[in-house]
Amino acid sequence: MIEAFKESPVLLLFVVSAIGYWVGNIPIRGTKLGVAAVLFVGLAFGAIDPGLSMPDIVIVLGLSMFVYTIGLSSGPSFFSTFRAQGWRNFSFILAMLIFSTLITVGLYYLFDLNAATAAGLLAGSSTNTASLAGLLDLIQLTQPAEVQEAMSNAAVVGYSLSYPMGVLGVMFAISVMQRWFRINYPQELAEQNLILSGDNIRRQTIVITNEEIAGLAIREVFQRFKKRLVFGRMQRKGVDQLPNMDTQLEVGDRLVIIGNAAVMDEATEMLGEVHEQELSYDRTAYDVRRLFVSNPNIAGEKIASLNLAEKFSTIITRVQRGDVDLLASGDTVLELGDRVLVIARRKDFDDLKQLFGNSYEALNHINLLSFGSGMALGLMLGMLTFTLPGGLSFNLGFAGGPLVVALILGALRRTGPIVWTLPFGANRVLRQLGLILLLAGIGIRSGHTFLNTILAGGGGWLFLCGAIIAITTAFVTLWLGYKWLRIPFGLLTGMIATQPAILEFALDRAGNRLPSMGFTLILPIVLITKILFVQLLFAFLS
Repeated sequence: MIEAFKESPVLLLFVVSAIGYWVGNIPIRGTKLGVAAVLFVGLAFGAIDPGLSMPDIVIVLGLSMFVYTIGLSSGPSFFSTFRAQGWRNFSFILAMLIFSTLITVGLYYLFDLNAATAAGLLAGSSTNTASLAGLLDLIQLTQPAEVQEAMSNAAVVGYSLSYPMGVLGVMFAISVMQRWFRINYPQELAEQNLILSGDNIRRQTIVITNEEIAGLAIREVFQRFKKRLVFGRMQRKGVDQLPNMDTQLEVGDRLVIIGNAAVMDEATEMLGEVHEQELSYDRTAYDVRRLFVSNPNIAGEKIASLNLAEKFSTIITRVQRGDVDLLASGDTVLELGDRVLVIARRKDFDDLKQLFGNSYEALNHINLLSFGSGMALGLMLGMLTFTLPGGLSFNLGFAGGPLVVALILGALRRTGPIVWTLPFGANRVLRQLGLILLLAGIGIRSGHTFLNTILAGGGGWLFLCGAIIAITTAFVTLWLGYKWLRIPFGLLTGMIATQPAILEFALDRAGNRLPSMGFTLILPIVLITKILFVQLLFAFLS
């Protein structure tokens, strides 16, 4: 069988991928390795025989696809987050990365490590596969050919040995700090008063009884609640209608409102009282349906730009993106793969389906013009050589080039007729495919070196180094974030959840979606800065 694997690297690739995926779904004390298990299975196969290898094109293709799809999905939130809370979040994350990097530097001198192993330890302790990918790319670009393979193997060994504690260590820190700070998650969520996801969004029918708000336009109520409240259908004097922002409220109006529990209670107290009969159940005149956004002509456009109120009697109340339900507003930007909750007259739904596309099959097609062009631009940017003052030259490489281009294109969303973003499902599939190619390739290539390190007795020290970096950084981050910056603990656990297993652990502890919000809020900044720091550490130490 070994000879078959040597003759057919493609066979070896799929065997490693299949076994790795199976291993990744095995629960270990309530957690799973996920797709990262492909790396460990690849290491195991590579350790069997040094003759097992993987063509460079597999690793390069996986690397570029992985970082490009991450950049596309992170681009909008990266720039918007940076504008809204960027300096505080960026400064906090920057300080913590400097802290973990300094710990790594100390361990580098204490244990007499080499630069590639130390940089791999930093990437593994933060469970950041993109950092490892960027590090391997930097080694190929900057190091002599005769040492490239040895350095790459050392980086993978450092990453793979520190990765487990990058998961378990952070979970341990969350458990300890939660007890130390005596966190009350429900109370913390109520104090934040945030719209998080579908399981926190509800609707109810109210009747307007407060005479003081009679004549008040819905726009004023909407602005008072800072877009955290959405209005559905309305019934006035027995006649169903769909309100708009200029609709003036009258005593006796029955109105459907959508929001989270705290906002709904506050709005009900202000406007009137809960009505016993749910208005949304009456579909005589108006119907409610979920429509797929599959029309590329409206992808990347704000809901307000569609001028729906002028064309139809319709309201969009929610947008489902992946597993998350978002309250819709005029500023909400639609993306391919979104499912919009539409309230409209029955006769208008055929036209609305044509407008949104509503084709699940169309979402399974990848626009190769935009995807191929974006990838090509990224790879070409990575090939350019930049010269800094003092004569220092560098390339962004197969990781940096596609990532930078993808962030920009993801933020633009579209340029004329070209839609740069991918449907949510297509993006996830391409990202996972790229990650599997990358992890399987580098695992197989580094397996023999990994085995030799373990047999030589150096593996235990590297495991200890990874534990020190991950646990110390997690404790300090939680303490500073909660005590000094007053960041809600649930939000903070999501901000340090660098791996899906940690996020699931944080969600289970919190019992709400606050960790997901922290994860989404900080992920783009964390991802990009960690890629940069790992490469800077390697350049400094080497």
